[in-house]
Amino acid sequence: MTEKEKSHAGLLYQPNDPELSADRDLTVKKLYEYNHIHPLDREARQAAIRNIFGKVGENCTVEQPLFCTYGYNTTVGDHFFLNVNCKLMDSGKITIGSHVFIAPNVCIITEEHAMDVEQRLAGLEYTHPVNIGDNVWICAGVIVLPGVTIGANSVIGAGSVVTRDIPPDSLAVGNPCRVIRSLP
Repeated sequence: MTEKEKSHAGLLYQPNDPELSADRDLTVKKLYEYNHIHPLDREARQAAIRNIFGKVGENCTVEQPLFCTYGYNTTVGDHFFLNVNCKLMDSGKITIGSHVFIAPNVCIITEEHAMDVEQRLAGLEYTHPVNIGDNVWICAGVIVLPGVTIGANSVIGAGSVVTRDIPPDSLAVGNPCRVIRSLP
């Protein structure tokens, strides 16, 4: 298996592999260009984001600045809105549904360093996919950790750290993020 295949399979892999390093370098170039497009040039921004993300639905807005690790591991559905200064650490897959609103300063992480000190010192890591259902609102400053699924129609309160799955139709807040009630 290649290091990229290992990462997608959730196996321990080396992110400093030449292929992955080249992919990250290309993403840095694409992000630099995207983040320097005039904010009112919506057509250029749409074309650029379609060249960064793996899949982009209809009527999507991604505000600048944006950071992602690879871009091609992120897919978003229709009517998606990502506000300013978001970080998509997408060494693993990030799948986001339709009608999802993500507020400023949100960080979605798929990477996890090895717990074994020798493996960690060697730079090895794992990835765990993040899945966000349809009609989700993630408020400002939220951190979503590797392997989390956020169910459809849920709201994640500002400043939360999402460490485990959130069921559909939930209002969840806090550090660690917990469901405080069901939503109608």
